[in-house]
Amino acid sequence: QVQLVESGGGLVQAGGSLRLSCAASVRTFSLSRMSWFRQTPGKEREFVATITWSAGIKYYVDSVKGRFTISRDNAKNTVSLQMNSLKPEDTAVYYCAADDVVRGYPYFMSIKEYDYWGQGTQVTVSS
Repeated sequence: QVQLVESGGGLVQAGGSLRLSCAASVRTFSLSRMSWFRQTPGKEREFVATITWSAGIKYYVDSVKGRFTISRDNAKNTVSLQMNSLKPEDTAVYYCAADDVVRGYPYFMSIKEYDYWGQGTQVTVSS
């Protein structure tokens, strides 16, 4: 069983930065990728970014390209999301997710493909 623990959320003004981290309880060579999703009240959880563990291939949703950077630390079994130039519309609960199956685009953008989820961390961006 994989356990994921997020940290790093908080309140920040528009234009500011936050860094989210997600620690996995298992050796990440057993995982194919880790991703970040976000959710606001009344809306479906949406894909934000993903990175593969072996090759470090990254993919971002268009709305965060150029502002967010996903990275991994294989030695620490963690994945991070550096969020810069934050906007009020980035306000959401952010979740990390892990997949142990190799999938291509667009399947890795679907919440249905992930078996392991963190508890979520709140990010609030004030205007």
